[in-house]
Amino acid sequence: MSTDDTTARRRGRRPAGQDTRAVLLEAARAVFAENGYERATVRSIAARAGVDAAMVNHWFGGKEGLFAQAVLKLPFEPAELVAVLRDGPVEELGVRIVRTFLTRWDGVGGDTFQALIRSIASHEAASTVLREFFSGFFTGLLSDLGGDRQELRVALCASQLVGVGLIRYVARFPPMVSAEVDTLITAVAPTLQRYLTGNID
Repeated sequence: MSTDDTTARRRGRRPAGQDTRAVLLEAARAVFAENGYERATVRSIAARAGVDAAMVNHWFGGKEGLFAQAVLKLPFEPAELVAVLRDGPVEELGVRIVRTFLTRWDGVGGDTFQALIRSIASHEAASTVLREFFSGFFTGLLSDLGGDRQELRVALCASQLVGVGLIRYVARFPPMVSAEVDTLITAVAPTLQRYLTGNID
């Protein structure tokens, strides 16, 4: 066995042909979700990924760059979601939003949402990303409806979905974690619909 092979084994590098960058991103989402930005370390992320910590600097330039790619780059675009949600009756908009929110976050394991929420206190960019996502998302929908007090409606809608996400993906209250999507839609969508199109006075 060559010296290079021995070094690679000792450092825990992944075999050739595997996508180290993708593995690091996946590991980073998990570690940031568990610990938030402040407490997550490059060493712990690299260990989770099974690679040398130097690979973080190589691919991302450090912890900040890795956080930006793994967490701040959301797995979907608000404009794309708005286009999908516009397709249907206005009175069922709340149902479509809750279904889309849950199925999209469930589909990526909820790690990105967890990482954002856990990092808000120590990383201003996490707050900005979450705020801009919901602002862009709901403003795009509400502009079609022509209702009053749109900024307040955006904030109320965001509070509803962030609350659901917090309990389902971060605090992980058992009834919310195990609840079927349709059960949560039935419970949450009417409130969201009122925030979108109803009387909020």
